[in-house]
Amino acid sequence: MSERAEHLTASQKAALEAELADLEGPKRSEVVEAIRVARGFGDLSENFEYHAAKDEQGLLERRITILRDRLQRAVLIDEQAAASSGVVSVGSRVAIDRDGGESLEVEISSVGGVSPESPLGKALIGKGVGEEFVVYAPQGPWNGRVISINRP
Repeated sequence: MSERAEHLTASQKAALEAELADLEGPKRSEVVEAIRVARGFGDLSENFEYHAAKDEQGLLERRITILRDRLQRAVLIDEQAAASSGVVSVGSRVAIDRDGGESLEVEISSVGGVSPESPLGKALIGKGVGEEFVVYAPQGPWNGRVISINRP
């Protein structure tokens, strides 16, 4: 996996830990039971239910591996310092205006938000209210301006 630190807020880390606990507990038990039941249907070489359950088990175990890696590399940010800094950081909720007149509100988070590693995240990190930025997106660059920065 990656050696790079993953900066998270306490609530973002808690969300990953909760997902991991669910996958390692109830979800894993469900998949094991599905495999056990499917084995009872007979010949494994032509048993669709068995192969589907094994595929699901593989996906589940891969997600568990990814979550464990992310949590191992997690570095908690100082949320008070981030809030008082006045610039966009992990955990910030940012209102922006795009050059085309569109307004967006995004949260900088690799847990259900705009990843700090994405083109938009990279463009916003470290910017203050009123600052302009350029996003180098796959569809082409676009300009924007930070309207407000809040913490959830």
